[in-house]
Amino acid sequence: MSELLDQTTVGDIVAADFRTAAVFESFGIDFCCGGRHEFADACRQAAADPAAVRHALDALPPADVARDDFASAPLEQLIDHIVDTHHAYVRSALPTIGRYLEKLVEAHGARHPELVRILTVFRDLRADFEQHLIKEEQVLFPYVRDLATTTRPCGVSMSPFGTVENPIRMLEREHLEAGDEMRAIRELTHGYEIPADGCRTYEVCMAELWRFERDLHRHVHLENNVLFPRAIQLEASFR
Repeated sequence: MSELLDQTTVGDIVAADFRTAAVFESFGIDFCCGGRHEFADACRQAAADPAAVRHALDALPPADVARDDFASAPLEQLIDHIVDTHHAYVRSALPTIGRYLEKLVEAHGARHPELVRILTVFRDLRADFEQHLIKEEQVLFPYVRDLATTTRPCGVSMSPFGTVENPIRMLEREHLEAGDEMRAIRELTHGYEIPADGCRTYEVCMAELWRFERDLHRHVHLENNVLFPRAIQLEASFR
């Protein structure tokens, strides 16, 4: 990594090479909702040694550009990837994790009262995020597809929300809220720790929560740091 790394945002670093997301996650560095922080500042906020993070980034093997380059993919392809990969996963995972948590509350709630709070937070997350996906798929994404496939300013349909920045601001706020809710769950579970009296369902549930959080990080990154800025820039080019 070059010396310019300190002045590069972590969101841009992950956009350029998606594999770096795993490195940042391992150091507790927020690259999705906090993706606009420069590398040095992001390391400081996560109490991570910048030299150690740099070393881990440098240790990554050469990237498979065809597989890892989301930053320059056509917007329609990027939207398809988000919907088919991340939205599909969220719709599958939310009810599954919810059922696991309900079973844990029933079986272990008396000994682990924090499970009741975890279930409450997760239900709020589920209700909000299911509506969030609908807003993206039925309002924002069709408009961005229209922007991406027209070649003339008059070919862009009038949006019901003015500039594309308006729904994007709302969606980014909802991303922050989802991140805060997952952070609360992580803290309540002590990092998805399985207690000594935990059953197999406990193990599976904690693993699924961890998987959900990791997917959320990648999902939000692709929208906040790749799709949304490109949509704003593209719309501006038609003005």
